[in-house]
Parts: sequence; C-alpha cells; structure tokens
Amino acid sequence: MSRTGKKAAATARKARIDEMRRAQQVRDRRNRVITITLGTVIVAGLVGFGAYAIDSANDKDEQQTAAAKKPVRGERRWDAKKLGRNHVTKAVTYKMNPPVGGDHNQAWMTCDGTVYTKAIPNENAVHSLEHGAVWVTYNGRAGAADVAKLGQKVAKTPYSLMSPVDDQAGPIMLSAWGHQLSVGKASDPRVEQFFTKYVQGAQTPEPGAACTNGLEGS
Repeated sequence: MSRTGKKAAATARKARIDEMRRAQQVRDRRNRVITITLGTVIVAGLVGFGAYAIDSANDKDEQQTAAAKKPVRGERRWDAKKLGRNHVTKAVTYKMNPPVGGDHNQAWMTCDGTVYTKAIPNENAVHSLEHGAVWVTYNGRAGAADVAKLGQKVAKTPYSLMSPVDDQAGPIMLSAWGHQLSVGKASDPRVEQFFTKYVQGAQTPEPGAACTNGLEGS
C-alpha cells in the first residue's frame, strides 16, 4: 500500500474511533439521565410513602386517643379507691362476677395474649387486671364463632387473657380494673373500644408490670 493509501486508512480508522467514542459518550449521558430520573422518582416515592405512613400512624394514634377518652356505652364502673389491693393466700369473695378488682393472690395469671380453655382462679386473674390486662370471659350462651373470634383478638393482644366463666350474667363479658362490659356478640364495636381504652389504660394500678411468667392454668 502506498504512503497515501496508508494515510487515508489511518484517517478513516481514526474517524471510526472518534465516532465510536461520541456514540459511547451519548450512551453514557443517556444512562446518567435515566439513573438520575429513576433515583428522583424512587426518592420521591419513598418520601411520599414515608409521609403517608407517618400520617396513617398519627391518624391511628388520634383515633386511639379519642377512643380512650370516650366512655364505653353500657359499661359498669367501680370506685378504684374502694377496691382492695392486698395480697392474700385464701379465696376471696368478690362483689361482682367476674371480679374487676380487690384483694388477690400474689401470683398473676399469664396475660400475654393468653387464651385459657378452662376456668382460672379469680384471685390470680384479678392480679392480671392490676397489671393493666383486659380479661375476656364467656359462658355457654356465647356462640362458638364469637368465642373463636374473641380468642383470635386476645391471642394477638399483649396484656389480655380469656377464659370461660360459666356462672357469669352475660354471654360475653370484658373486665378491666374497676370496669366491666357485657356484650352479646364479638362483633359489637364496643369490644374494640374496650380493648383500646383499657389495655394498659389509665385505670391500671401498676402500669408496665409484667403479664408474662405468671401462672399458666391447668
């Protein structure tokens, strides 16, 4: 090949290389734009989701606060100052059934979302109420589906327990320290309100006391 031909070939090769470099630079710029755009979209989405989550949490807290302040329609109340809190080793005769407070055994029933299928001692259950638990009880007049639904509710709620009480007045009763509600169905909206208001609620004589490592029942 002549010197002129070699020079033309070198020039053509350099032109192709320059063209390839320009094409690569275009691709790099396009990829950077895509990456930045996607990153902006993702960040915006995360910020939006975070704001939504915060708003939802705030809304839930506000709803719970409102429920805690609102009286539970139809509940019975007892003066907490008149309910004894002594530890005793003997059986106690309570003025209400199930009891909502009073002297009690020094051992509490485990109430960490615990569902008992047999009756439990009142004296130990009352100690659980002192720790801020809600005690759900039922008798033979409660529907099987309602009992099952309440059991599911209790099982996922720390500071609650459930057991049968055959001689209670209502088919389903919910008790907290100094408070009690009788309902006919698990779907009654007051059930949720009672839980929201009284699980570790303001009525609790010993807030934060353990509901674990208590008696487990027979």
